[in-house]
Amino acid sequence: MASTERVALVLGAVKGIGKGIGLALAEDGLRVASTYYDWEADIPEMKKDFARFGDRCLALKVDLCDTRAVGPVVRRVAGHFGRLDILINNIERGGWPVVHGPYERDQWDLEMATTLRAKQWVFEAALPYLKQSDDACVINFSSIAGMVGRSGPASMVFNEGYAAASRGVSLLTETWARLGAPNVRVNEIMLGFFETRHGPRTRGWGLLTDDQKQAIIDHTLTGRTGRVEDVVRAVRYIIKDAPFMTGSVIRLDGGYVLGGAPVSPMPPPD
Repeated sequence: MASTERVALVLGAVKGIGKGIGLALAEDGLRVASTYYDWEADIPEMKKDFARFGDRCLALKVDLCDTRAVGPVVRRVAGHFGRLDILINNIERGGWPVVHGPYERDQWDLEMATTLRAKQWVFEAALPYLKQSDDACVINFSSIAGMVGRSGPASMVFNEGYAAASRGVSLLTETWARLGAPNVRVNEIMLGFFETRHGPRTRGWGLLTDDQKQAIIDHTLTGRTGRVEDVVRAVRYIIKDAPFMTGSVIRLDGGYVLGGAPVSPMPPPD
């Protein structure tokens, strides 16, 4: 007999945002399967942190850019736990102009394969299991790169390939919401500049000048970059408190997209 405890599959959970989400869901009582592939130096700590939940958590090494590997790993998760209720589609590869310079074909292909294609294959493999749940939820992650591209203070951060892939994620979100209806909700969190993702604690952020970093912060209405906990709260909201929301995009960017358009004071009457 299948367990009644909900199961979440969290992609890209070796560190940063993915790891924060996976640990938070485990703390909330869910059983969690988390994937990892690269970032070898962070793997031992990731395994240690999830190990405190015992057999309620399962860590799997898989290259999700290899489409042949996606189906087997999803089936393994569903077989191990007996069900699948939540998919956190948190996998991406964002090229920084300040890091990579002009595009090489391999970098372009890697960003497209990771940020866009892998999400599609994972969703297709997971959907039959999600549809067996009474309250399934998919959360796609994208970036405001899909809105602002290589412009303004973000010019040293977002490449065109990554921006194009991020914009494509929103189309997937809308299509999948239709495919999953009525019992599989599909929503999207569009991230701005966050620690471990296009912000502090990344190699690219360290390569920016102090003026370039400050320009990004000044462009953000909240006057700071995002934190992992900000994402965790948004994820918990979608899973727990938004049963009527599907096909929607939450832009979690601290107001960066709006920051470049100041509001002029009202003129005096004529």
